Amino acid sequence: MTKRSPEPLLWLLFSAGGMAAALLVPVLLFLFGIAFPLGWLPAPEHAHLLSVLRHPVTKVILFGLCVLCLFHWAHRFRYTLYDGLQLKRLSKLINVLCYGGAVLGSAAAGCVLFRV
Repeated sequence: MTKRSPEPLLWLLFSAGGMAAALLVPVLLFLFGIAFPLGWLPAPEHAHLLSVLRHPVTKVILFGLCVLCLFHWAHRFRYTLYDGLQLKRLSKLINVLCYGGAVLGSAAAGCVLFRV
């Protein structure tokens, strides 16, 4: 039996995370970092925002966004260390640290999101 590589799954997470990071994160940063604080758009009331954040679908979407962005970071950082710093000899350690960090960050995001 041939041992299969997890590389296609990691590339899938990388590309999905890149798409999510490119399309959704800038909108959220613009709204909550610029438009609402400067008064360009009326800010949602705290009670309304809290009720939206407590909805299970919102939690799942935000969790998915966090997971995909973290795995995008892990894959990009892994190849930066491999190719940019020429550290291919430490590939197992780099894999564990990068993807382990993404898993731990995802677990932390899940704890924060699903505890509220």
